[in-house]
Parts: sequence; C-alpha cells; structure tokens
Amino acid sequence: MHEMSLCEGIRGIVEDQARAHGFATVRVLRLEIGRFAGVEKPALEFAFDVVMRGSPAEGARLEMIDLPGRAMCYDCAVEVEIDNRLDPCPRCGGGKLMPVAGDEMRIKDIEVV
Repeated sequence: MHEMSLCEGIRGIVEDQARAHGFATVRVLRLEIGRFAGVEKPALEFAFDVVMRGSPAEGARLEMIDLPGRAMCYDCAVEVEIDNRLDPCPRCGGGKLMPVAGDEMRIKDIEVV
C-alpha cells in the first residue's frame, strides 16, 4: 500500500512546518490529487489516520481535492481535459495526446491552531 508511504511523507512535511512555524495542532489538511496520480482515496484516508497518530496532525480532517487530467493534443494544438490517459481528444477526436497534468499530489494548505 503506497498510500502509507505517501502519508509518512506528509507527516514529515507537517512536522517540519510545525517546528518552523510553531504550531501544535493541525485542524484540516487539504491535498490536491491529480486524476492520474494512482492514489486510492479510501486507502489514503485510512493511512492518514494511522500515520498521523502522535503528530501535530493527529485527529485532523483530511480533505482531498480532485485535479483533472490534462493533455496537449498534437492534432489540434490545444490543451484539453481528459478522463483517461488513452482517451482521444474531446475537441477533434485525434489520438496524439501528451498528458501534461494529472499526476500530481501536493498539500494545498494546512489549517493550524
């Protein structure tokens, strides 16, 4: 389950930020997750609760924000939103697409006390 290691990385970031900015408790942590990131959200929620025990984010609410997949279509030279990596261009129907966004996962913001 790679969601556990993702949460361990998040915990490290939270602990670094707590030391740097002097906060003790995280109330809400918002993650932006791209459509193609390969993250299983239920597994991430479970891992978050387990991994954050004993950290400033213990008991914090995890909010996940979905980011769309985007690709550059070489047939019509336009960046388009796609649901799957192998989808044709929704604008021209062409099949020469290069994904340009949707693999990312990042902390958008953290509400602290």
